[in-house]
Amino acid sequence: MMRNKEEKEAKKEAFRKYLESSGVLDALIKVLVALYEQNEKPSSALEFVQQKLGGPTVSEYEKLQSEISDLQTKYNELLIKHEEICNELEELKNLNTSPSRKDASTDGEVLKDEV
Repeated sequence: MMRNKEEKEAKKEAFRKYLESSGVLDALIKVLVALYEQNEKPSSALEFVQQKLGGPTVSEYEKLQSEISDLQTKYNELLIKHEEICNELEELKNLNTSPSRKDASTDGEVLKDEV
């Protein structure tokens, strides 16, 4: 049991060192100090922290989600249109290379030369 407790403590210490070396602790401390120093405390401390850490506010997040949805819809519509145009192009290529099409142009040339 003692070994298990020591392993947990070692993991906690390693994680603390990781947070410290990556700058997370400093960033959190600065944000919490800024919150503490606010004369008028914000209605949502969580939103304050998110904003100070560079995250979007709830309204900005909802706006971005809406924009993503609109762009996904437009993308899907353009993808369908692209597939339709590719199919049309393929059909036109097939019509151009079909033997009956070549014969028709040859006959037309012959008639033109004869006149």
